[in-house]
Amino acid sequence: MSQPDPFGGLFGGDPGDLAGVLRRVADLLQGAGEGGGPVDWSLATNVARQAIAGDDPSPGPAEQAATEAALRLADLWLDAVTAMPSGITHAEAWSRAQWVESTKDTWRTLTDPVASRMVEAFSASVPEEAQAGLGPMLGMLQQVGGLVFGAQVGQGIGALAGEVLSASDIGIPLGPTATAALLPTSIQAWASGLGLPLDEVRLHVALREAAHQRLFTHVPWLRAHLHGAVQAYARGIHVDREALEQAVQQVDMSNPESLQEALAGGLFAPQDTPEQTAALARLETGLALVEGWVDHVVAAAAADRLPSAGAQREAQRRRRAAGGPAEQAFATLVGLELRPRRLREAAELWGELTRVGGSDGRDATWGHPDLLPDAADLDDPAGYAERSAPLDLSSLDDAGEPPTENNAP
Repeated sequence: MSQPDPFGGLFGGDPGDLAGVLRRVADLLQGAGEGGGPVDWSLATNVARQAIAGDDPSPGPAEQAATEAALRLADLWLDAVTAMPSGITHAEAWSRAQWVESTKDTWRTLTDPVASRMVEAFSASVPEEAQAGLGPMLGMLQQVGGLVFGAQVGQGIGALAGEVLSASDIGIPLGPTATAALLPTSIQAWASGLGLPLDEVRLHVALREAAHQRLFTHVPWLRAHLHGAVQAYARGIHVDREALEQAVQQVDMSNPESLQEALAGGLFAPQDTPEQTAALARLETGLALVEGWVDHVVAAAAADRLPSAGAQREAQRRRRAAGGPAEQAFATLVGLELRPRRLREAAELWGELTRVGGSDGRDATWGHPDLLPDAADLDDPAGYAERSAPLDLSSLDDAGEPPTENNAP
């Protein structure tokens, strides 16, 4: 009994017509595969932009001026609570489409490991008899896998684009280095939902964005540390091949939206292995530490200055720790969860470090990746703070790079 051909729905016509299949592949691959990686980023970008089309005005001069003023004031307030200087060299107001364009290079870094697994599964789902007939053309089908995942990641990024408030809103700066950006349309919607004055909400978002920029600018190894955790987690993700085959069978190439609909059910699940569990814990802890530090310093900076600071802090905590519909959709579609589940414990830990060692002692914890608290430390913030003070960095390796197996203490 022959195996079902998962590409019948994708290519149309007779699945046994090899010449017809190859002609359809050639049509699909015209202009595909931006950047030469496992994802067709031209398609991903187009899908993401289509998801936000219709309600995405470009910020005008007034919104740009308000953004710049909010970020300047935010930096001034943060100067009082951390010795880390400003990390902002450019302040910009972005539309959602600008967010998509400005962040796709970072998304490429974060999602390519997952995409590689997706493309491998896509190629492996070709029936053996079809593989023998395709021969060297099988490589073209890997590019088709890039198209499929490009549509999937584009849908996930498009969902996020409708909700993010700033360039660093997911906890990792996504835009160009030292560029702080706010999204006025999304901030206005967020303020309306909270029932709070727009100026106060914009300033609170600016404080969070400016704090993220300080942290990632002045802790040079942190970005690579989190990217490495994301990539390690992604390498352990399992692609549900049966779900992939079923999704491909449902695709009608005359209707581009059918590709997004077919993939909406999700194809990814983490592997239940010690390595995957460790990678997930490292990612969740790293994100929690970043968001906890931002939460703590923003609360300290805004406490006596912004009337709605407490309400906004709680709303942001719930939003970041639980993840909104867009983050949940992104996790389903792309296989990556970027939620700091233990944000409250991390914020408490940074508060304890401030109590014991002041803001300088607290921020010295970012001096080297070996000093970072782990998941167990989040269970005992006060104990960790007492054990960690005073800090002595003199015996540690150069903090410019995370330690390797050969030089780890």
